[in-house]
Amino acid sequence: MPRKENTIVIKSDLYSDRIVKMYQILTNYRGETILSKQILRSGTSIGANVAEGINAQSDADFVSKMSIALKEANESLYWLKKLYKGNFITEEEFTSMDADNVEVIKLLTSIIKTKKKNMGLL
Repeated sequence: MPRKENTIVIKSDLYSDRIVKMYQILTNYRGETILSKQILRSGTSIGANVAEGINAQSDADFVSKMSIALKEANESLYWLKKLYKGNFITEEEFTSMDADNVEVIKLLTSIIKTKKKNMGLL
């Protein structure tokens, strides 16, 4: 039986794909190798932690994985800002990536709050 589509899985996967493409452009065409490696790690970690959380062993494990994904999303935002301020990405590129990042952050925040509420922790 096919799995039900999950918005955070889809959004974090698409964001990860964009991060990988941005990394390739930054390293191959713009000569940036340090900051791009940082955002590659944090940006792809979001989806990896979401994927782990989907098959969590418990509600607490699920919250933990989603919380790590949220931290990685916040770190990715930090690196995006550094890439923009360092003139490695354009304002248009920053705005587009930032919008996707903020969307992932909002989804993760909502997921974590809802799960904690359902667990009686909020």
